[in-house]
Amino acid sequence: MNSNDLRYVLALQRASNLGDRTAKKLIARLGSAEAIFKEKRQNLLKIEGIGELKLKGLLDPANFEAAEKELEFIENEQLETHYFLDENYPEKLKHCHDSPILLFSKGTIKLQNRRLISIVGTRKITSAGKAFVEEFIEELSPLDPVIVSGFAYGVDIAAHRAAMTHNLQTIGCLAHGLDQVYPKVHAKYVDEVLKNGGFFSDFWSSDSFDRNNFLKRNRIIAGLSEATVVIESAEKGGSLVTADIANSYNREVFAVPGRPGDKYSKGCNALIKSNNAHLLSSAADLVYMLGWKLDEEIKPVQQQLFIDLDEEEQLIYDQLKEKGKSQLDTIALYCNFPTFKTASILLNMELKGVIRPLPGKLFEAI
Repeated sequence: MNSNDLRYVLALQRASNLGDRTAKKLIARLGSAEAIFKEKRQNLLKIEGIGELKLKGLLDPANFEAAEKELEFIENEQLETHYFLDENYPEKLKHCHDSPILLFSKGTIKLQNRRLISIVGTRKITSAGKAFVEEFIEELSPLDPVIVSGFAYGVDIAAHRAAMTHNLQTIGCLAHGLDQVYPKVHAKYVDEVLKNGGFFSDFWSSDSFDRNNFLKRNRIIAGLSEATVVIESAEKGGSLVTADIANSYNREVFAVPGRPGDKYSKGCNALIKSNNAHLLSSAADLVYMLGWKLDEEIKPVQQQLFIDLDEEEQLIYDQLKEKGKSQLDTIALYCNFPTFKTASILLNMELKGVIRPLPGKLFEAI
């Protein structure tokens, strides 16, 4: 993208009250960011969803003043820009309805034909959580995945560091412009991350730091990857928001279970219980579910023989054997069980090793 085209895209991105979805709609209708600004006012108002408020934000002259300053910053810092219609835009992010029209990056990021996994979780990681992160990434390392996270405290930085330990590419998705580092204590990891991947952000250098940015940033973490893994989470938190976003994108979500009474297991357990995440006990679970080629060291747990099933479990098992792969709602219908009860029974059966979850929220008997 040349400087002139980028200037118009920046001005469009900066327009207040517009948003990425509306911006994409305008580009699809008029062909380019430049064409939008050159279109007659009365014609813009005829476009569905464009009212006076959005038009006022779009046509504010301050947009181009800000765009000029940001363009200078981009050129001085030698940032790479990723326009949502260009080839260098992350492939999986292209399919997300609310992905940014323009993304900025810095480092040595190479995503073509790569497997991307996002890892998120609490900022107050426990020793057990840290050990799981390190073991999980070590087990995945022969498959050379790209590890995506948010460069925050806790699970995020543990995932980045484990990736770099095993010479894996890692990407930090930031909730601020690429002229800042947060938290500042993580500045010591920046150079190493840049050499082993880099950073993505859709925030400008002129954007002041705001904690609300983390929620917006989470859509990029979820959208970049084919799966999101939650490792330790309280009942509420940003990692659960990321899991919800990933589910809305029809991406696979995994959660590491924990003891019911543990504060930072409650979020993961709730995801699994509500059938919003696959249970993850090792790298083998993720590798199998995503259909990656298994190495000899990473094998799924074999089904135990002669497992006792109660009457309800047996009914579900028999239905799955007869009908084949089925979704949760269909299984509940077959067996005349409430959906919430069916989800709980399926989880118990999964733990017993007699069924397995599949992509697309399907289940099958083993």
